[in-house]
Order: sequence, then structure tokens, then C-alpha cells
Amino acid sequence: MPQDRRQFLLAASAIAGAFSLGSNAAAIAKARPKVVIVGAGFGGAACARYLKLWEPRVEITLIEPNAQFVSCPMSNTVIAGLNKLEDITFPYRYIQASVDRFVPDTVTAIDPVKRSVATAGGLTFSYDRLVLAAGVELMFDQIQGYDSAARQTVKHAWKAGPEQTGVLRKQLEAMPDGGVFVLAMPRAPFRCPPAPYERVSLIANYFKQAKPRCKIILLDGNEDIISKKALFTTAWQKHYGFGTEHSMIDYRPNNLASAIDAKAMKIGTEFEDVKGDVINLIPPMRAAAITGLIGARTGDGGKNGGNWCPVDYTSMESTEVPNVHILGDSILSNLSKAGALANNSGKLCASALVEIFNGRRPDPAPVVTSTCYSASTDHTAFHVATVFRYQAADKSMEVQPGGGVSLVESELEFKMMRGWARNIWADTLGLPLKYRFTNRI
Repeated sequence: MPQDRRQFLLAASAIAGAFSLGSNAAAIAKARPKVVIVGAGFGGAACARYLKLWEPRVEITLIEPNAQFVSCPMSNTVIAGLNKLEDITFPYRYIQASVDRFVPDTVTAIDPVKRSVATAGGLTFSYDRLVLAAGVELMFDQIQGYDSAARQTVKHAWKAGPEQTGVLRKQLEAMPDGGVFVLAMPRAPFRCPPAPYERVSLIANYFKQAKPRCKIILLDGNEDIISKKALFTTAWQKHYGFGTEHSMIDYRPNNLASAIDAKAMKIGTEFEDVKGDVINLIPPMRAAAITGLIGARTGDGGKNGGNWCPVDYTSMESTEVPNVHILGDSILSNLSKAGALANNSGKLCASALVEIFNGRRPDPAPVVTSTCYSASTDHTAFHVATVFRYQAADKSMEVQPGGGVSLVESELEFKMMRGWARNIWADTLGLPLKYRFTNRI
């Protein structure tokens, strides 16, 4: 967004003062604020649900293009054959019942001056506050040859669903014993840093049982394993022969994929060409495309000014576009790009909006947490938990005491992983207490 336009928006917001603090508190208390939330994932759905719970007078419009919620957390268990796709798929009917308007549509335009959004279906909605929780955009153009034709064969499976998670599972089932599976992952930051290593672990578990002569090549765009390194390498050594001549996993760090030949089933890197019977190519990522529509995506370099969205962590409001809040994986931050953090940031935003709409300042030192489980086999797992608190001095979220990482994998943590998943699904989507989960794992 050009600097003069950004300054105009900031000035217009200040002049309008519709939600300024202090003198307008009485007027705000009588109003029925309009909030439009784009995206009903872990961040958007949690924000919608808790905002309505904490301040029922707020009029909430939740816009989501997908017919069902398909969870990225736990999707690796589907790829590995431990769960079915339907086990991580949930209806939106409960969250739909908790908002004023649930719109199954896609946002195509945003006017931050008039404060309105337009959809592909021809609808227009005005807002006092806009919440963007649309996740990440996959940058296929950063990998030569990863065009629409190549994507019919080579899957990323980084947005869960039948056409990605389901297809990759079928490809693995069709692989011959003795075949090669290649997973190529991007440089950080990207959504859920431990997930590629967990995916390798669980696919190795599947191969060990069903196709013991298969091999896995992991092309890591990073210089080393970037999450839970000791836990993953220990598990790989124990279960899959890692570090020996009989290792099922061939880990190749600092090996960023730059090209794909889908017909030859070959990935090109700076150092080598790698062929596979099945290729899982995860492209680089940046904040969701919708954040680029309004110039909120300015941080961390990249095309058109940036890849990620800087925010005020006390409210998750964009520092670039007033009255727009951004949640989850899109933000520029040291916060984890993970489902639990998105859920927590949704609640933080909801709390801040309640304060703003009542003429008060949001919590000046909010705390968010993130817990992430990773499975290493079909019966063991481990976790990392982090606590962040806002520090006003440098406007950052700093890690606090109270978190930690597992010492070793265990069967108990595998069971806890399933409980964690069911809890966050229920909390995000408002699933009833008697909801019947079907996931075994």
C-alpha cells in the first residue's frame, strides 16, 4: 500500500473516532458494533465464538468458503493411515449457530476507507472492525514448474482435505515396496515447523509395517532440523535406523527445492536432482492473499513489500491498516505458526474487541500459549509448550517460564495428543459435550 494512502487511512480512522477510547465510551456502549471475520479456521472461529460469548450485542458476520472444517493438526495421521479423513473433518453448524450471519463465500475485495468487504457471490458487508484469519498463501511460483498441471500429480498436503491429504495417502498406498518417497520442505518461516518431520516419522512407521524396503528422502530447505531436533532424531534412530546404512530416512539439510518436473517425478535443488515414486512438495508460504489486498502484508521482505503482517500484539490489530485485525499464521512474529496459537490469538483478539467496544483499553500485557504434539510412531509422541507475554518496552511477545519440551517420546503423550486434538476442535468450533469423535489416534 502506498505510504500516502496508509497515512490517509490512519488519519481518517483518528478523525472518525467511532471507536476511540475515553470520551466516546457512553456512545460505544449503546451501539451494536459490526464485526466481519474472514476465515473460520482455528483463529477466526475461536474469535467469533468467544466474541459473541463475551459481548453478545456485537453483530458478527463470519465468512468461510469451505463447506466443512478439515483440521491440519492430526492430518499427518491420515496420510500415514492411522486415521481416516472423516476423523478430522467437522461441521460448521455449531459455530454457525453462535454468530449472527454465516456466509459460505469468498471475499474478493476490501475497502478499508468505507469499511466494507465484497464477496464472489456479489454480497457486500460493512464493518466497524474486520478480522482476517485466512491462514497462509502457498507460493507455487517460487518453484519452477510447479504449475497447475504439476499440482495435479505432486501434492503439498499443507491445507488438509480430500484433494490433498486424501490423494497423498492414496499415492503412498499405491507405491511399490522398494519405492522412494521424497518430501521437500521450505525455509522457515512456514505453517507448523514440526509437521514435515512428523510426516516423515509417520510415513516411515507406515512403510516399516507395510513396505519395509521403501526409502524416504527429506529435502530440508533449512540448515538443520528446526523444531524438536533431539526428539525427532532420537526417535528416527530408535525406530527407523537413522544414522546407519540401513536407515529408512535419508535426511538432506540445506537442500531447498527450486524446480519440479512432474512428468519425470524429479525435484531439482541447487545441488542435485532427486527422483521419487511419490513426491510431496511443500512450497514457500506467506500471509494469506487477502492481507495483500489492503497492504497489511509488509513485514519480512518479499515481493510487493513483504510476506507477513505486523500487528499490535495487545489486540492483533494491523499496524498498517486501522480497524483490521489479523490472526494466526499470517502475522509477523516469533509466535508459533500453529493451530493452538491461532486459537489463542483468536481469543486474545475477541477480548481486545470487547474492551474497545466498551471504551476501554485492551490488556496491556496479554499472555498467549501454544502447545504442539508430534507423533513419532503409531503409539508414541512428544510435545513442546510455550508461554508468551507482551512486553511494551520493545512491543514484542517474549517467551516466559512455564513452557517446556518433552524429555523423551512416550505412549502417554500419544494418548494426550488425541485428547489435545479433541479439546481444541471442540473449543474452536463449539462442538457439544456429547459430540461423537471418531478418530482412533
